[in-house]
Amino acid sequence: MITISACMIVKNEERVLDRCLKSLEGLVDEVILVDTGSTDNTKVIAENYNCKIFDFEWIDDFAAARNFSFSKAGMDYIYVADADEYIDELNRESFYKLKQCLLPEIDIVQMFYTNQLEFNTTYNFNKEYRPKLYKRLRQFSWVDPIHETVQINPVIYDSEIEIIHMPECNHASRDFNFFHKLIDKGITLSDKLLGMYARELFVAGNNEDFIEAESYFINVLERDLTPEQLKAIQCVLVRCGRIKNDSVLILKHALKNLASGNASAEVCYDLGEFYFSSGDYQEALIWFMNAAYETEAELNIRYSKDYPIDKIADCYEKSGNMEQALLYRQKAVELRNEST
Repeated sequence: MITISACMIVKNEERVLDRCLKSLEGLVDEVILVDTGSTDNTKVIAENYNCKIFDFEWIDDFAAARNFSFSKAGMDYIYVADADEYIDELNRESFYKLKQCLLPEIDIVQMFYTNQLEFNTTYNFNKEYRPKLYKRLRQFSWVDPIHETVQINPVIYDSEIEIIHMPECNHASRDFNFFHKLIDKGITLSDKLLGMYARELFVAGNNEDFIEAESYFINVLERDLTPEQLKAIQCVLVRCGRIKNDSVLILKHALKNLASGNASAEVCYDLGEFYFSSGDYQEALIWFMNAAYETEAELNIRYSKDYPIDKIADCYEKSGNMEQALLYRQKAVELRNEST
């Protein structure tokens, strides 16, 4: 049977930490808890579970804190846990069985992360795989009987274990502050962070957040971008144009998005909102229909589901077609219920 270190970074998590640690009892062999400045009872709760507690001075870098937590682990594998998640009894049983029989050649175990849409996170799936269990010391070996090479890619196992994510609140304001600090320091956002910034804007950003982000996304157009990145930026800039009622900005980026042959639902939705706000409900209806039925969302799946369906109902209502309005209103409710 393998041994497991659970590694956590926390700050003021007294409301959820007990639930998390209780769900890890009997599954992990030690808990490394790195505290970045708690002023509540977080450490007291951790002491009740015999956690190994370390203080880490916060430097606006989650990766640095994670690396510090990994450096303190001593078991065969490291399980990455956040305080606002837990494992229910059914999945605890699956986790324990995995611990008993995991093959030593496995480097990473992925587990399902659930409850994403209910809590308005930056992910477009309610249930998705995430790497959660890592081999602490990886051994390299040679492969292929001729022209032999060192096996570089990790051996990954996709388990059926589900981790339940139940955050206390949305972390968007915190994340936006991080993005702004990095940009102000002249640090180039990685391709991943560029996408996360755009996605978080469409999940939880308000008008001020979009306007504050506009200059960054205009400047980043000078980079060598993938088609997916370009479409994400176009979505953001079209929204900025709509917020400012700037038809030139809207057209400049919406037309390029549409001309790609694979338009984004967010762009179609914002075109619908633009025409709806001007009282042209027939034109708005066309674009909301495109968002709902002809395109796919780039950043927030709801822009191809209940959001445009609700606006279709509004268009029919404004046009006096109450029967169709009621039909689409009910459909929007059904779609929202599916994601919770």
